[in-house]
Amino acid sequence: MTHDVKALFIPTLAMIVIVVAANILVQHPIHFLGLADHLTWGGLTYPISFLVTDLTNRHFGPQRARKVVIAGFFIGVALSVALATPRIALASGLAFLFGQLLDIGVFNRLRRLSWWRAPLIGSVVGSAIDTALFFSIAFYGIEPMSVPVQFFGMVTMPLWVSLGTTDFLVKVAIALIALLPYGALLKVVTPVEETRTQPSA
Repeated sequence: MTHDVKALFIPTLAMIVIVVAANILVQHPIHFLGLADHLTWGGLTYPISFLVTDLTNRHFGPQRARKVVIAGFFIGVALSVALATPRIALASGLAFLFGQLLDIGVFNRLRRLSWWRAPLIGSVVGSAIDTALFFSIAFYGIEPMSVPVQFFGMVTMPLWVSLGTTDFLVKVAIALIALLPYGALLKVVTPVEETRTQPSA
């Protein structure tokens, strides 16, 4: 087993579990607090993938973080075809790939700024493209996803747009919450280069 395979096994496994779980749970609306037309269980699961990507990027750098994303893409899509539907698997795979790679690029550009900027801005930007791609590819033109619904009593929009809008808002909220574990792990998940240059005790 190569060094990269060993080093990236845990983040890759975590990514695959998150993607597959989210693809199954996105088919199940949350049926309480009046959220059935606004949010699925997948919306609470998938945003954790950005935390995994950002921690991997911080520790190993963007090149290895991309390897985790690519592995998560291929394996996640393959498993999702069997456990969800082919259309959801395709939508999820493309959205995941573009969203996560964008997150990595933004994170890497901002990593030298205040500790919270790279993970927060990267996650929000990645979430925006991820949400737009996933919901439009997975649900556009499909009944009952095209049925008009009231978005929290404000405006009328297709169900898939309502779900996508709330999904994005939840991703932003979870990106803010994820700053807590990210910040707590800063001293543990240090960049590999810094670890190598630290003098031995």
